[in-house]
Amino acid sequence: MTQRVDLATVMDRLAIDDLVTGYAVAVDDSDWAAYRELFAPEGRADYRGSGGIEGPAGAVADWLAETMRLFPVRQHLIVNRRVRIQDLGGYPGDTATVGADYVNPMRLESGEDFVCGGRYTFALRRTDAGWRLRSVVVEEKWRRV
Repeated sequence: MTQRVDLATVMDRLAIDDLVTGYAVAVDDSDWAAYRELFAPEGRADYRGSGGIEGPAGAVADWLAETMRLFPVRQHLIVNRRVRIQDLGGYPGDTATVGADYVNPMRLESGEDFVCGGRYTFALRRTDAGWRLRSVVVEEKWRRV
């Protein structure tokens, strides 16, 4: 690899990390317009692994907007990010995947604490607007009230 290719890969990794962080912030802050902007036009989200729905990002954002009202306080911590960018013979391609663990403490309207954890799988593609989500899949592994 050349230094230029290495720099492009580092820049891609930083942009991808920023996208995943943007996802957590959008959900935690109930910023559903920002949530929608994170996705490519064909983007989908699958929350069935945590008791939710699967569908186009816009429809899922509407569902989240309603569902998250039950949790007025929430904070996603997305950690152990494993980024894999498509390799085109030593050059970065236009698709990537991210596997990441999460811990999600929330507070119910009743004042009770609810905490869950699991794993996200993000599929991304490079667009004219930068990296965008093709899909998000949630696999909840545990929860505690």
